[in-house]
Amino acid sequence: MPPPPQQAPEPAGLQLLLQPEVVAPNHPPPAPPAPAAVPAPPQPQGEARYRRPLVRLQAVPNEDHVPDNYGDGPDELGITPAVYQALERHLPPDLAGAPAEVKRYFMRSVLRNYVPSPSQRIRTQNQREYRERILSAYQPLHPELYTNDPSTFILPAFLQAINGNTEESITSIMMEPAPGVFAFPMLKPSFCQMLMSEVNNFLRWAQSANQSIMRPTSLDRHGRGAALSDFGLQEMLDNLMKDFISPMSTVLFPEVGGNTLDSHHTFVLEYGEADGARGFHVDDSEVTLNICLGKHFTGADMYFRGIRCGNHVNSGTHDEEYFVHPNVPGQVLLHHGSHRHGVFSVTSGRRVNMVMWCKSSVFREMKKFMTDFSGFCRECQFQRTARQVQHLQELTMPFNFCQLP
Repeated sequence: MPPPPQQAPEPAGLQLLLQPEVVAPNHPPPAPPAPAAVPAPPQPQGEARYRRPLVRLQAVPNEDHVPDNYGDGPDELGITPAVYQALERHLPPDLAGAPAEVKRYFMRSVLRNYVPSPSQRIRTQNQREYRERILSAYQPLHPELYTNDPSTFILPAFLQAINGNTEESITSIMMEPAPGVFAFPMLKPSFCQMLMSEVNNFLRWAQSANQSIMRPTSLDRHGRGAALSDFGLQEMLDNLMKDFISPMSTVLFPEVGGNTLDSHHTFVLEYGEADGARGFHVDDSEVTLNICLGKHFTGADMYFRGIRCGNHVNSGTHDEEYFVHPNVPGQVLLHHGSHRHGVFSVTSGRRVNMVMWCKSSVFREMKKFMTDFSGFCRECQFQRTARQVQHLQELTMPFNFCQLP
């Protein structure tokens, strides 16, 4: 693994953009004034120091600005010259005319927070090559699944509700068996059957071709399954999230960026009696869609234990938060990704579920600067209420004049 890139030194021309700041040195207080005949010593005037100015990018690019040339290929961070040139148009006017190495230094300091690390780039490249090997050799069993229009698999009643595009039409097809958990029919039974047989066909092909399969998640060490994007269903699933899940999430989960979902990780898992339970966890998602595809089974009920932010994910469960819901073939569950949950063991038969972890890069960036998640976290709500009660008590507490000195 290559060593991480070192911090680039400040360019020589950087001082041209820095404004001097007068900082008083840490001198002891001046001595008492001397007798009148002796003038008092002069006060220290301080020394000039420099501080790095706060550079704010402009929201609207300057299309008339001609950016500098930043070479022919990506640098050690993987940032291409085109990215530098595009970002340069967002620099403030006093920085846009600076030397190229000065502008690159500032732009790198911004982009460094968003570019993947070397290990992440290697992992992404391995994932891309893994999928290319599969797509070049695997022959789909049901080509109709790979259409870019998932509406052909949607039940007419659900399609009508989504096309209504109102909160009333969307919630009219749902029931809420527990706060924040929504259940509804969505997919045609024929789609569920085709998807299960397609996954089985893919797993059989992988075994016969000696193609190793990446596990869909690190949580599932038992059972069998696959990530659906690995064998060609990415575009269909992208449209499923954009056209159907995002409208629901906009109404039901606005506090976690339900209207800004822009990526997903979708997989199918099959569990039997010998595979045990799926442990207590939270999903790597803002919104989770869980569809029970089949087959015939008993047991495997899902249980929920309240929504928590990352700071309180291991906190206790209140009695009213504990809820058990059966896995019903053909039924969809939509819930907050941070809703703590698990699945009991299958007692007979085989259970197959499709899970879609829907993510919002906008909300994840905003979350870095948030300290209060009382919009959805129960513990944050309790702490906020406690602070408000304490503040009110302090305001209404009678003043004791005897405490005055």
